[in-house]
Amino acid sequence: MRSEYLFTSESVSEGHPDKVSDQISDAIVDLFLSKDPYARVACETLTTTDLVVLAGEVRGEGMIDRDGNWAPGAPEEIQKRVREVVRDIGYEQKGFHWQNLTFENHLHPQSSDIAQGVDAAGNKDEGAGDQGIMFGFACDETPDLMPATLDYSHKILQRMAKDRHSGAAPFLEPDTKSQVTLRFKDGKPAAATAIVVSTQHKPGYHEGAKEAELKAYVKKVVAEIIPAELLSDQTVYHINPTGKFEIGGPDGDAGLTGRKIIVDTYGGAAPHGGGAFSGKDPTKVDRSAAYVTRYLAKNIVAAGLAKRCTIQVAYAIGVSEPLSLYVDTHGTGTHADDKLEAAVASVAREKLGGLTPRGIREGLGLNKPIYYRTAAYGHFGREPDGEHFPWERTDLADALKAALA
Repeated sequence: MRSEYLFTSESVSEGHPDKVSDQISDAIVDLFLSKDPYARVACETLTTTDLVVLAGEVRGEGMIDRDGNWAPGAPEEIQKRVREVVRDIGYEQKGFHWQNLTFENHLHPQSSDIAQGVDAAGNKDEGAGDQGIMFGFACDETPDLMPATLDYSHKILQRMAKDRHSGAAPFLEPDTKSQVTLRFKDGKPAAATAIVVSTQHKPGYHEGAKEAELKAYVKKVVAEIIPAELLSDQTVYHINPTGKFEIGGPDGDAGLTGRKIIVDTYGGAAPHGGGAFSGKDPTKVDRSAAYVTRYLAKNIVAAGLAKRCTIQVAYAIGVSEPLSLYVDTHGTGTHADDKLEAAVASVAREKLGGLTPRGIREGLGLNKPIYYRTAAYGHFGREPDGEHFPWERTDLADALKAALA
């Protein structure tokens, strides 16, 4: 690793059109899982000017049977939930309004060809929902064990959204993006060199005293999020650098589920296997295996076994056991990486029942309606809260140290 370098990550708010789509898709996942813990959901959402369209494959008791027959009231319940998501984000604007938008539901039963690979039958364990590679990552740059550039980018937008919802910043509208550039020295954040925030705003906040108010507010938020020792007179701010930003959200740019996978994960500081998370039930290893590898990588760092850790797993559709397990501590580990791989495999078997789809799902308690909250401000680096974000716990640290003793 270079001794000094610049690195940048971005985040987008809950009102960004792609994040609106992600939240709708995960609200549908939660709706199905609330009726049937073993529901199958692959829900894609398109959002554009006054339009929301759902498409994908689903299966679940209380919602839709394998013949495509909807349970009484299920289509109405889906539409109601979609409109609630849009309302809760705060879209009551010309061009995208939760009451006035047109809604289309094109969900249909899951393919029987896919189901036969995933479902357990006889002596066959539950198989992976698709082939693919998944990565987990952790580092010691922040208390959340996340890359600092992404952690600060998320937290800036979370604070702005909180102020918008509470009325503390009434000039803000839902669609916002942030970007943080840090200078690193010897692997640690040393200075914030550039901050970018582009936020949708009420009419008139792009000029004169109102623009000055908005920019002063953003700088105040940044100062509350980024440690003071990283900010200085040399920090460059780009706040709404294009000027006026009144038309935003799906009215300004169409949104699709799964287009912000780097925002969802590690801000570019770690590899990504390519699969999106939102809209998928936990039999899809794109989601569940990415969660468990984060869980394991975070516990390695929390245990003091490495300062940085990347874990990869790979699966084949219909096959339960992973094809590979790879651990890389980037030269920061206290033990050889092959020893850590063996420890990870052993602890996963002991504590989770293995790295099979069933082991991950049951070990982390993933067959619950816990996904809507993941769909904005990152799936990782969040505070474990009851049943939510169980992959952020650090309760495997002692077991990993013991396995290496």
